[in-house]
Amino acid sequence: MQNSVEIRVLGEEGAKLPVYKTAGAAGADVCAHLTQDAVIAQGATALIPTGLFFEIPEGYEIQVRPRSGLAFKDSVTVLNTPGTIDSDYRGELKILLINLGSNPFTVHDGDRIAQIIVAPVTRGEWVRTQSLSQSERGDKGFGSTGRA
Repeated sequence: MQNSVEIRVLGEEGAKLPVYKTAGAAGADVCAHLTQDAVIAQGATALIPTGLFFEIPEGYEIQVRPRSGLAFKDSVTVLNTPGTIDSDYRGELKILLINLGSNPFTVHDGDRIAQIIVAPVTRGEWVRTQSLSQSERGDKGFGSTGRA
């Protein structure tokens, strides 16, 4: 299934459009659009611009997710993951990165910093009730189903 998403690109040089790196990729890589390198200190966050502005079709969202290689090799990830870009947002896509590593991390212009996924949105209808049906799990929370 393909869905068209209109993209406005910032600047004369232009930001890089999202790219699916393989035929089976669910996420398209997005790149930093910087005028100078951004250094993220150990434990710090940075809001990295992409130079991309989207017009997402109604009934869809764009989810922002980390790149696994960046997380594994450099301990840098997307802080609010998955982030949601709503269909009515028209501002620039900026990626909130956090450096969980032990060394400063430098982001260069054009670096692949996250991936995005176009996904359908289903809106719930919230219905107030006085009771809920019973289930096997019940109200048992974090870790209640075990490790294995």
